[in-house]
Formats: sequence, structure tokens, C-alpha cells
Amino acid sequence: MNKPSSLKQHLIAAVPELRGNPDKVLVFIDQGRIRSTTAPGLSFEYTYTLNLILTDYAGHPDAVAVPLLAWLLTHQPDLMQNIEKMKDAIQFEADILADDLVDLAITLPLTERVIVKRQADGSHNIEHAAEPPLTEHWPVTAMQLYAGSELLAEWNSAPPVGVDIETPHPVPNRG
Repeated sequence: MNKPSSLKQHLIAAVPELRGNPDKVLVFIDQGRIRSTTAPGLSFEYTYTLNLILTDYAGHPDAVAVPLLAWLLTHQPDLMQNIEKMKDAIQFEADILADDLVDLAITLPLTERVIVKRQADGSHNIEHAAEPPLTEHWPVTAMQLYAGSELLAEWNSAPPVGVDIETPHPVPNRG
């Protein structure tokens, strides 16, 4: 499974507090399933609940929520496109440890398609399929999230699947 690591690395890179303390980001997988059909071949799909826990987090919740939504647009867009799925898709709980410190738990239902193809020599090749592309919601660029003059998070937006972008366009510094 690739999405848990991808999301973890995305948030660590995007959120300054996590960038300096990557050990605060814990990832667990619950209720995992492997789904396959009797169709010819060995392709299948992982389905699971991803539990993302930020321990002793002192940042603003928006600094996590917006980069999370940006990641979902590329890696699990159906959670935002499907009105039935979006009702319960992103759930969270927070244990308030102090006025400015929480343990934040976020749960997401994720899927990953795995394509297994038989090669001419009889061996099998495995590939994790990308999600179907969405129409871009914003240009492929460096993204920065501010609350007033405070930089909450920054990351590079992902190009649509199948588009090769060498370097993002710079975002002007607001500071």
C-alpha cells in the first residue's frame, strides 16, 4: 500500500510544525480488505481505514485540513466528488492536552487499485494504478496557506495524473 506513506510524507513536508517533528505523525491501517473478482487475472483492490494521528500538535487545524484536502484531490478524489461518500469520509477526534496542544486523530476510507499483468515470459508485473484525473481546481504550483500573515502550511500542488510538470510556478512571498 502506497497511500499511507504518501499522505504522511505530504503532511510532514507541508506543515512546518510536522516538518520539524516528523515523529509526531503516526499512521495506522484498520479494517483492511483485499477485494478481487473471478475475472481473469490477479488484479485486486485494497480497501482500508487510514488512521492518521498527530501527537502533541500545537499548530492550527487548518494547517492540516487544507493540505489533506489537496492530497485527496489527487489520491482519493471520490471522497470529495461523491456526495454520499463525502458525508462521512473525513472524520477526526481531538484530545485537548492544553490550551494550545492536542492529539489529533483523522480517519479516512481509502482504496488502492493494484493491477497484476501476466508478461509474455509467464512472469507477472504489478502496478499500483493512479486515480482517474480530475479537472484541475487550481494551477500546478507551489501552494501556501496563510492565516493573516502567519504561514500555516506550504506544499506543491500535484499535477493531474499523466501530466509531467518539471518545476512548479513560484508563489509570491506574502511575508
